[in-house]
Amino acid sequence: MAGTETPRFKQWQLSTTLGIDGLNLVEDASIAQVGDEEVLVEMHAASLNFLDLFVAKGGQPGTLEQQPNPGLVTGCDGSGIIKAVGAAVKDFAPGDRIVTHLIGRIPDDAKVDFDSLRSSLGMGTNGTLTQYGKFHHSNLVHAPRSLSFEQAATLPCSGLTAYNALFGLGGRQVQRDQWVLVQGTGGVSVAALQIAVAVGAHVVATTSSAEKAVKLEILGAKHVLNYRDTPEWGVPARAFTPGKVGFDHVVDIGGDATLGESVKAVKTDGVVSTIGLLGGPADQQVPMMAAFQNACIVRGLVAGTRQQMRDFVAFVDEKGMKPALDDMVFGIEDARKAYWRQERQQHFPRWSSSCTVEALQVVRYLREEV
Repeated sequence: MAGTETPRFKQWQLSTTLGIDGLNLVEDASIAQVGDEEVLVEMHAASLNFLDLFVAKGGQPGTLEQQPNPGLVTGCDGSGIIKAVGAAVKDFAPGDRIVTHLIGRIPDDAKVDFDSLRSSLGMGTNGTLTQYGKFHHSNLVHAPRSLSFEQAATLPCSGLTAYNALFGLGGRQVQRDQWVLVQGTGGVSVAALQIAVAVGAHVVATTSSAEKAVKLEILGAKHVLNYRDTPEWGVPARAFTPGKVGFDHVVDIGGDATLGESVKAVKTDGVVSTIGLLGGPADQQVPMMAAFQNACIVRGLVAGTRQQMRDFVAFVDEKGMKPALDDMVFGIEDARKAYWRQERQQHFPRWSSSCTVEALQVVRYLREEV
C-alpha cells in the first residue's frame, strides 16, 4: 500500500559487528511506504536468541560470518499487529496478530541452511527491534490465538528449532512415553523440554547449577544431571532410561563440545539433533564413526520451514502451552541491557503451573494488548 506512513519511532541498529556496544538506539526512525508484497507491523514484543548475540559479534569465522551492514535493524524474533498490507498480499489484513519467521522469500517447505540464514531477519534483512517494521509477507505467520505478545515473541527462532528437532524428521516424531535428553537452560533446550512434556514424553536435562536443576524439574524434567560435576554425562544420563537403552531423541546445543556425550546417550536407531554452537571449540573433533558404533541418526538442522512454523503455532494453541518468560522484561530503550543479560546467561523463566514453552529474554514495547 504505497504512501502508508508512520510517526517517528524508535529502533535499534547495528553499526558494527564488534559486540553489543555496536547497537545504537535511533529515536526518530521512519518508514515512508509499503511495497506491494510487504506488510507494515506495529511491533509489540521481541525476544533475544543466541543468534542475535552471534550477529552482534560478527558471527564465527569459517562457520557463519556477519559482514558489517551499518543501519541494519537487529533482532530476529518478534510479534505485533499488522497496520497495512501491500496490494499483492492476500494472507494478512490490518488488525491481524502475527509472529515473525526467520527466512522470507523461499517456499513454505524449503529447509533452512547456513546460506539462507545469511538473509534472515536481523542478519541480512531488517529485524524486529523496532517499534514499526516493514517485512516481506513471507517473513510472517499468524500468531497463536492463546498467547500474549510477549509469549508469542519467543516462538520463532529457538521455539521453532526445538519443534523441528522433535517433529521435523518424518517417521521419527517424538511420541508419548519416549525419552528425550536436553542440554542446559537456553531457549532451544527449555522449549524442547516443554514440547516433549506436552506430548507425554519423559525428559532428562543437563545443567550447571542446583538452582537451575530445581527450575528444570518444575518445568517437567524427570531427572537433571550437573555437567560440571559429571563432565562425561552421556552414559550416566543413559542410565535413567528403562533398561539403560538410551534416548529416543537428544537435542544437542553444544556442537563439538557436547556431541560426543550426546552420541553416548542416544539409543540404537535414536536421533541426535545437533542445532547449536554454544559449547564453543572442542579439543578434538567428534569422530563420526561414533554414530556408526551406536547405529544412530545424527541430524543437523537450522530453525525450521515456514510450514513447520505454522504447525508449531497450531501445536501451541492445541496444547495450551504458555511460554515461560525471564524474570526481567525490558522496555525497548533498554534492549542493550537485555543483550548483556543474555550474554551473561542470567536469564531463566519465572514459573507457574501453566509455564510451558521456552525461556528467552523479552523486550516489551509497552503497548496495550488487544
